[in-house]
Amino acid sequence: MTTTSFDFPGRWVEGAGLVLGPVSMLAGVLLRVDYDGFFPAQLAAFTESPGRMTASYSAFAVGNVLLWPAVIALVRRISPASPRLALWGGVMVMLGLFARTFHAGVNHLAFQLVDVQGLAAARKAVADAYGAFHVFQSLSVAIFFGWIVLAVGAWRSNVLGIAQSVALASMSALPIGVLKGTGPMSIVATLGLCVALVPLGLRVLKDGPAPRWWAYPLMLGVGTAAVLLGMAG
Repeated sequence: MTTTSFDFPGRWVEGAGLVLGPVSMLAGVLLRVDYDGFFPAQLAAFTESPGRMTASYSAFAVGNVLLWPAVIALVRRISPASPRLALWGGVMVMLGLFARTFHAGVNHLAFQLVDVQGLAAARKAVADAYGAFHVFQSLSVAIFFGWIVLAVGAWRSNVLGIAQSVALASMSALPIGVLKGTGPMSIVATLGLCVALVPLGLRVLKDGPAPRWWAYPLMLGVGTAAVLLGMAG
């Protein structure tokens, strides 16, 4: 059987994830910075500013999803020098990203309960179900350690400098769970993620030929559709 070299997901997807993932998460965190971080206040904030809270949680969720190619980009660059750190750090962080995506779905449902049943009923439903077991609970622990392992691997393999590696490790302090608002560590963690990954993403995007001509109108169309769908939501 003949095999060919194929780098998945490719330079453009990795570069976009490295730049847009951290920036989107930081934007999501900052959009709700003036509200109390605990879930009752987050539901009340939705009744007061539904558009802003929807944009906040949507931006955070989009950024979380965009981190998967960013993590792959890091793993691919760390693995030649530190394969075990790349493997375990990458696996733990990726599993944690799945857990955050699950929580984003629960957040969406909670906000819809406010719309459909009112704030009091939604608050009671969330409070009664808060802490209920789900299969992704164990993955929440994985992401805390995963960012640290990945940061150590990035430093040891010279993929990131010491300051950027410490900034990447700060993501282990980002709260995880349902209806998590913005606290000091949320800002530190997402800002650290930007410091660690955005410069690397820009280097990845510049390191190679420009995309085909049709990529520009395609991305413009996708971006426009995303904005319109967000406004419709």
